[in-house]
Amino acid sequence: MTSERAKRFPLELADLKRESRKPQGHAGESRKPATVRTEPSRAVARGHDARVERHPAKTADKSSAPNVALNGTLALTSERVRERMVERLRANGVTDPRVLNAMSVVPRHMFVDPGLATQAYEDAALPIGHHQTISKPSVVARMIELAAAGRKLERVLEIGTGCGYQAAVLSQVARDVYSIERIRPLYERAKTNLRPLRVPNIRLHYGDGRVGLPSVAPFDAIVIAAAGLDVPQALLEQLAVGGRLVAPVGAQSGQAQVLTLVERLGPSQWRESRLDRVFFVPLKSGVI
Repeated sequence: MTSERAKRFPLELADLKRESRKPQGHAGESRKPATVRTEPSRAVARGHDARVERHPAKTADKSSAPNVALNGTLALTSERVRERMVERLRANGVTDPRVLNAMSVVPRHMFVDPGLATQAYEDAALPIGHHQTISKPSVVARMIELAAAGRKLERVLEIGTGCGYQAAVLSQVARDVYSIERIRPLYERAKTNLRPLRVPNIRLHYGDGRVGLPSVAPFDAIVIAAAGLDVPQALLEQLAVGGRLVAPVGAQSGQAQVLTLVERLGPSQWRESRLDRVFFVPLKSGVI
């Protein structure tokens, strides 16, 4: 890991493996948790905003690393398991080295329930509660690679934070990641999952994803992790000229959803490309 990457994402799975040998604490706990603070209340996407507080990288200080020992899952943190997942992604056509590196660095098992941790590095969607799922690694990598298209990303918007995993992967590819979740318990869960990783460039928002974040726009890329019958016009307007939006589009039947790429060519011109068959949870309005 380069020194710059270490500053942005100080923990690697190798660190987690060493820490998991220590018996103190419970699964997913951090012995020195970083804090998540809530931003001053303001009308942003009809919700609230929180960010993971910035902390200096402390890769040499193992006492600040989280204790993520999960029953029977010590082997999950091995380099071999990480690289096997990345090799599968590469074999499936993911070529962007930034995306492959991000998928290798982010500890997916920290974002799923302990009982599902043995499946964390399989190419499978897993339940995270509230009728939502964490997407397959191949789908996460595919969507981020399409959104980036080899470009340097400054500002990215994610619709559907879920458990926070995709936001963590995006944080390795973009300078700033803004993520919206409409389900309050998942918003809180994402904060909890991200806190021990001390990711400095993710801004979490509780609000209506269909509205987006007009006060922060425009975005170089927008990734929507839920399927609507169309892409909300508000999100198209918040895409920068030259930006790319990736979303599943279609009815709530898996056979009808198609991964769609939208590129903004000018102030009032967009180009749409329909790509892969996918299955996502529905994109809904409002907050709960």
